Amino acid sequence: MASVQLQASIPAAISAIRTRKPYSSSSFTPSPPLVSFAAKSPETHWKRVGRRFASRAMVQQAVQGAPAAYAKEMERLSAKESLLLAFKDSGGFEALVTGKTTEMQRIDVNERITGLERLNPTPRPTTSPFLEGRWNFEWFGSGSPGLFAARILFERFPSTLANLSKMDVAIKDGYAKITANLKLLNSIESKFILSTRLSVEGPLRMKEEYVEGIIESPTVIEETVPEQLKGALGQAVNTMQQMPVPIRDAISSGLTIPINGAFQRLFMISYLDEEILIIRDTAGVPEVLTRLSPALSAEPIAEYES
Repeated sequence: MASVQLQASIPAAISAIRTRKPYSSSSFTPSPPLVSFAAKSPETHWKRVGRRFASRAMVQQAVQGAPAAYAKEMERLSAKESLLLAFKDSGGFEALVTGKTTEMQRIDVNERITGLERLNPTPRPTTSPFLEGRWNFEWFGSGSPGLFAARILFERFPSTLANLSKMDVAIKDGYAKITANLKLLNSIESKFILSTRLSVEGPLRMKEEYVEGIIESPTVIEETVPEQLKGALGQAVNTMQQMPVPIRDAISSGLTIPINGAFQRLFMISYLDEEILIIRDTAGVPEVLTRLSPALSAEPIAEYES
């Protein structure tokens, strides 16, 4: 009985399939792909991913870089202040030129100099506009021409008769003029001026050639002249006035000592900013100078030729 019903249903099913309408292309709407970038090339995908990671890295670097730069700048300013305090604790310029600084003070200053040099903010100091200007000598070593002149002075005259009150240098247009201020008997002032020529030999290295030295005629501070010397001083003034005019003019204009490049030295600039200049000679001895006046020129010095 069951087989008869099955055989009767087969022709009916076949007839229903034949009469069913087929799907039309206009009524069929394909579903969108599950992953949108599957149809794109692998190169396009990885470029987009790379840009996303690069942007994220730049943002992280900006966020992390600002505090790092601020911390480094604060460390540099702290090192500068520490060095200036070390100069003061060591007795200053007078103690340095008279040889009164102790070994402990010298090593302390040198340690602070080294600490500041590693934070140098000027990568090419020899051509930086910061180099030009007027600088005051705060510290110099045994190889410095300034200390050499000071030692000669104090070896021949006791500090009660003569002293070197200060030294400064003016740098402009490839020349330097070093001025040493001398005081004799606390009442007679004079200056020794040494002119040098500077040439750039690298981003850090320079050559200095001595051109001439000038000993200016002394200036007398009459109010401070001791009573026992006023008579001798008056006689000297009268003698000067009786000299022939050419000789008197030559003496009044100072004594010029031509050097013409007979002496020279090499040095490197290990630190430079708007306030402090540190140089080292070929023996590595440091000289530290602090700015007295703004830079004389806003233009960089001519580049060196390698």
